[in-house]
Amino acid sequence: MLWTNPFILAPLAGVSDKTFRKICFEHGCGMAFTEMVSAKGLFYKNENTKDLLAIDKSEGPVGIQLFGHEPEMFTYAVKSIEGLDNACIDINMGCPVPKVVKNHEGSALLNDPDTAAACVKACVESTKKPVTVKMRIGFNETSGVVDFAKRIQDAGATFITVHGRTREQYYSGKADWKVIKEIKSALSIPVVGNGDIFSREDAERMLSETGVDAVMIARGAMGNPWIFSGEIPALEEIKAVMTRHAVDIVAEKGEYAGIRQMRAHAGNYIKGIKGAASLRARINSCESLEQLLSIIKEI
Repeated sequence: MLWTNPFILAPLAGVSDKTFRKICFEHGCGMAFTEMVSAKGLFYKNENTKDLLAIDKSEGPVGIQLFGHEPEMFTYAVKSIEGLDNACIDINMGCPVPKVVKNHEGSALLNDPDTAAACVKACVESTKKPVTVKMRIGFNETSGVVDFAKRIQDAGATFITVHGRTREQYYSGKADWKVIKEIKSALSIPVVGNGDIFSREDAERMLSETGVDAVMIARGAMGNPWIFSGEIPALEEIKAVMTRHAVDIVAEKGEYAGIRQMRAHAGNYIKGIKGAASLRARINSCESLEQLLSIIKEI
């Protein structure tokens, strides 16, 4: 297995950057994934794309999640990041966002198993790193998803992560763990389950009910890195982690960008805290690290 324990941080746009991943690893995360990175962006040497690849030496293992649909672009992308340590390559076949799907990328690949398999094979043949795939249980429906997963396995994937929703569901409704179990039963490679994990108890239940080898936690980890250890933090611990997160993200991204991204993180950290609504309004008006830290101290 690539992970150090079976509780994994999902790739989350605007969330799973180096700063947050480090915090999650410190709280027991067994593996983490970068935000989604464009294979074409790497080909064209886009500076914003390069920023998403920042990995700290203390992290690991980390999956670099690439999206695209052209095997030759994946070939270039994986060769260009071969030198990154403690990392594997993950191919996104689950993103439901319209602008991604319209480009025949993300979950659109669920409708094109030939191209999907070709992209996996191109990566496998171009790198010594493990190549993994994150997918959904179908585009409009789940029929044929087991055969799709088998194609991905046969193309050389080291493991597959399965989000228990179709593309049409986006993030609504309930994740179908039964289909995840069907895929796990049909494959010989490890399968990671994903969908509706909002507590350590949910994660343990998914392991038990589906037989998956690990659990990927997405929205349940936002503002709650303690989900990986199963701890219930005291208020002072939440404030301490928020403070550290704010200081580190500003150091990494500068005050303007860091504070704006931290506003969303802070809103997640304070969920359930008395007066959260008014606190969130004040946090969202912050323009400086000093302002934000002052509010955190008052909580």
